[in-house]
Amino acid sequence: MTENFQFTLHATDGEARRGTVSMPRGDIKTPAFMPVGTAGTVKAMYLDQVRDLGSDIILGNTYHLMLRPGAERVARLGGLHELIRWPYPILTDSGGFQVMSLAGLRKLDEQGVTFKSHIDGSTHHMSPERSIEIQGLLGSDIQMQLDECVRLPAEPKDIERAMEMSFRWAERCKVAFGNQPGKAMFGIVQGGDIPQLRVSSAQALSGLDLKGYAIGGLAVGEPQAVMLEMIETTCPHLPAEKPRYLMGVGTPDDILKSVARGIDMFDCVMPTRSGRHGLAFTRHGRINMRNARHAEDIQPLDDRSSCPAARDYSRAYLHHLVRANESLGGMLLTWNNLSYYQDLMSGARRAIEAGRYADFMAETQEGWRVGEFARA
Repeated sequence: MTENFQFTLHATDGEARRGTVSMPRGDIKTPAFMPVGTAGTVKAMYLDQVRDLGSDIILGNTYHLMLRPGAERVARLGGLHELIRWPYPILTDSGGFQVMSLAGLRKLDEQGVTFKSHIDGSTHHMSPERSIEIQGLLGSDIQMQLDECVRLPAEPKDIERAMEMSFRWAERCKVAFGNQPGKAMFGIVQGGDIPQLRVSSAQALSGLDLKGYAIGGLAVGEPQAVMLEMIETTCPHLPAEKPRYLMGVGTPDDILKSVARGIDMFDCVMPTRSGRHGLAFTRHGRINMRNARHAEDIQPLDDRSSCPAARDYSRAYLHHLVRANESLGGMLLTWNNLSYYQDLMSGARRAIEAGRYADFMAETQEGWRVGEFARA
């Protein structure tokens, strides 16, 4: 741990990077997966479990927390870390994506976004300055700039307009963030699926000398090949000595391929949401526990896993819990999924250090393929 925000690069293997983000509340080993704790909770998990699985950092959502319980209330209660009993780093997104995707009757202009809450219809205004203010009230360690995220496919003129305004908002967020020792504000590269816009965004943001950089606006409807092309286009134009965060991604395969292209940090609701809907991620690939084939299967999800949910419960029992809509089913499968994601990141870090990341990726993908073949 350190009193300042630092990123140390320990090893590289091709474009893959092994590093450490050091902050006053703890170190973040990269490549890192950040479980999503949207409203101050990683759904279906105790935070002690999340920590025990190897999570160094979790993500909170500015939009949801500002609406309920409210940023000012969280601040009065001692901040988000104190409220949820998580003394380790927290990253908060800016709320921009949720404003675009969830809020009704929104109006966007240079000053920010005016929108109606999806909860009670109340009207709110989110400016770049207000987004940073809210994240400061929450007490998060890594704060994201407010940006406009355009769903793909989209018209080039709309992508360019959003990218340019997102940069102007980044400048305003930097001023609003000021100097907060031990904390960081990250900028967000936009530009949709247009390579030159991605390059322009990355170069402009790099000129702001921020402490970290995210790639946003991907995993929003485009094919994986397009996402990977945008990563390959963007990363060479980001400072090598700063962490790189791919927002909202993704599947285990997305993550492995993105690490190979130089990404350090990830978040996604997929492992938790999938667990609540009966889908397990394992070294054998995805397993749909709703499938009738599991009704009398006494083997566990993975007898080699260190996670009790994967190792100690039969597929038959998990199938029963899911089909009966018992809460325990979602809890156990979420536990399994987050364990698998963290094991995947740990394996990636070891492989990069050993200079065998390509082999690790190929072996992992072969395990999925063989497992899928066996279930066919």
